[in-house]
Formats: sequence, C-alpha cells, structure tokens
Amino acid sequence: MAKSVFRFLSRQPDTPELYGAEHFLRLPRNSDYEQWFRLRSDSRTFLQPWEPTWRSDELTEASFRARVLRAGQECSSGLAVPLLLFHKKDMELLGGLTIGYIRRGAAQSCMIGYWMGEKHAGKGHMLAALKVAIPYIYGGLQLHRIEAACIPDNWKSMRLLEKAGFEREGLLRKYLKINGEWHDHVMFSRLPEDGEFGKLLRS
Repeated sequence: MAKSVFRFLSRQPDTPELYGAEHFLRLPRNSDYEQWFRLRSDSRTFLQPWEPTWRSDELTEASFRARVLRAGQECSSGLAVPLLLFHKKDMELLGGLTIGYIRRGAAQSCMIGYWMGEKHAGKGHMLAALKVAIPYIYGGLQLHRIEAACIPDNWKSMRLLEKAGFEREGLLRKYLKINGEWHDHVMFSRLPEDGEFGKLLRS
C-alpha cells in the first residue's frame, strides 16, 4: 500500500489528491457545502472542546465558500494543504486533515491538524488518512519533519499519533487558544525514518 501511494505522488507531487485503499483526500470544493454543513453541525458538541471558538457565521455557506477560496490560495502559495477526507466507495465526507504551517529553508517542516465527524470517530478512518498523507508530505512536498500538538486530555488523538509513528517530544505551555481558553499542548513529531515510511525508505 505505502509503495503504490508513493509512486503516484512522485509522478504528480503538486496534485493534492491522495488515494488509499478505502479513502480519498482532496481540497474542499463549493459543492461540498451540504455534506460539510451536516457533518459539522451534527458533530458540534463533539468537536468544539478541541477546536478554536466557532464564529457566529461558522456554518454558513458564505463562510464555507471563503474557506474553499482560502484553501486554494494557501495550497498554491505553498503555505498549507487543507484536505477533506472521504470514503471512496460512496464519497461520503468523514472529516478533514490539514497540512499547515509549511516551512521551507532550513526547517522543511509542517504542522498537521485533523477533525473527524462524530459518527465516524473511532473506526480507523483518520489513521488510514495519515498513512496516505504522510508519504505525500515526505515524497510530494519534500518535507523532513511533521509536527502535531494535542491537548493533554485528548488521549484518543495522542494514541492516534503514536499509532502513526509520531514521537512525543514535550509540553508546550498555553500553546493554543481552544474553545475560548489557552491550553497546554503535548508536542509530537515524525521524521522520514520513523514508522512505516521509514521502513519503505530502508527497503
């Protein structure tokens, strides 16, 4: 699986459409609004404890269209790759994964963030998405270091990162303002030699 994904991306490194065995990630489109609205509104109570405070217009179509425009601009400028995650068999929206804060020069790194609709959580979808996105980050974007930060109480997210080959590095004090309050975050990182992708490079 990892080899086939990497070969696809090495041919088209600038195309942010990523395929796994059962999952598909791509940039958001205006036509995604209805699915996105239903999933986010149905999952609001589930998501809000782990996200920045939602604006009053968070779920409006105008706000979503601005989000789509911004995603395209950020991707074109090399700042971020904000992706939506779909199930391939029926193109049902499951959640999202953003490759953000892309830094070039001496750093060659990025920060990932993700969210999952409540009804799809705990079923392995985000781990599958990470296994597709990680080869793209190393092979397509040619980055060296992937970072992720979790609130210490979010043990499910920390366990997910550990399963995906991330290493815990330390505690960032009052790092991000989440749901209206500044929270400490545990920093995780992943290098090309870590986990399954490292095995691929060494084979």
